[in-house]
Amino acid sequence: MTIWTAIANYLTANWLEVAGTIITVLGIWLTTRRLLICWPIVLAADLIYLVVFYRAKLFSDALLQIFFVAFTLYGWWHWWRGVRQDGSVRVVPLSVRGWIAGLAAGAVGAVLLGWLMVRIGAALPHLDAALTSYSLVASWWQARKHTANWWLWIAVNLVYIGEYLYKNLVATAVLYLLLVVLAVMGLVDWQRAARTIQTPA
Repeated sequence: MTIWTAIANYLTANWLEVAGTIITVLGIWLTTRRLLICWPIVLAADLIYLVVFYRAKLFSDALLQIFFVAFTLYGWWHWWRGVRQDGSVRVVPLSVRGWIAGLAAGAVGAVLLGWLMVRIGAALPHLDAALTSYSLVASWWQARKHTANWWLWIAVNLVYIGEYLYKNLVATAVLYLLLVVLAVMGLVDWQRAARTIQTPA
């Protein structure tokens, strides 16, 4: 079997995962640039990965995609409203209280979702539940335009890489490596935007 045959066979067997990978990278890159068009692209990626994770029995991740759809629609509306008011997507600082509340909510969600996932036979129930819970926190912060979302995405996505390699979701593991890079880019860009807003003209 040639390398090209192996690649063709992989793409044929995993075309949906590969499509989700490409669309997700595009959507997150557009998010790092604070462009409103990111949201419909991210929405398409959410729906694709809902199917991918369900097939892999990563039920917490599949459930996460449903919440992602809701957050994506909210973020789309919230950013659109901000663009209408300010002319651009403006970064909003996150208070210490916001950090504490978000991390505490993630911990509570991890415990409750982990309990549920054990009972329905999900793969890696506690780890997947914790990653799902904190991904929801990061998504909320992102929809609210808090730069802190990128710090949390970096931490969560690094752990996700190991989980997906363990589950033999190679394309998704590569995707999450790229997402870590994109999250760093987003952090730098959003911090620069925040400084620009805070600096008097």
